Amino acid sequence: MPNLIYIADPMCSWCYGFGPELTALLDGLPGLPVEIVLGGLRAYNSDRMDAPMKAELMTHWKKVHETSGLPFSDHAIEQPGFVYNTEPACRAVVAARTLAPQVTLAVFTAIQQAFYVDGRDVTQSAVLADIASTALTNAGVPTDTDAFETLWASEKIVLATHADFVQTKAWKIDGFPMLVLERNGQLDMVTAGYLRMPALVEQLQALVDNPRQA
Repeated sequence: MPNLIYIADPMCSWCYGFGPELTALLDGLPGLPVEIVLGGLRAYNSDRMDAPMKAELMTHWKKVHETSGLPFSDHAIEQPGFVYNTEPACRAVVAARTLAPQVTLAVFTAIQQAFYVDGRDVTQSAVLADIASTALTNAGVPTDTDAFETLWASEKIVLATHADFVQTKAWKIDGFPMLVLERNGQLDMVTAGYLRMPALVEQLQALVDNPRQA
């Protein structure tokens, strides 16, 4: 059975902008499996955010806002000493994927909402555990916050998250979001970057109608 592979990072602004388009696509394709592979946009970054970096980031966010119409809050990045390390948020998605693969996207989206709309610091374990456990529970997978935080901190999940980053590099992907159609081990790109839902449908239909020969 074909499935989609979504290579993204919950703290990537273009992935946030692309979210409603992906959701609309999936709403029209009920039952199509989606696997999320975490890209690690700024994984393991340890530099505190300074004024030039903040200005550059806000330029990107403004463009995403103008393109997608989605709201942005700069509350998190305005906090003194904020470090834009996306590994913790990626790891929370991997932990959720381990618990309930079928609702991983719901947790991914909840982290985006918390960071970009609510201005929460999703580099912090307690914040991520609260967001993820709530999203999992709301999706029908009751999850204890403390238990999730323990899983998030485990070596198993740390290594699994790193493995996602390694896979992304092996695919030579350095920009997000990326959406890929997988059929019998064959990978075909649906989009590299933001694309509106009608164009996504066209791209996907073209791949289905014109499969590559083995």
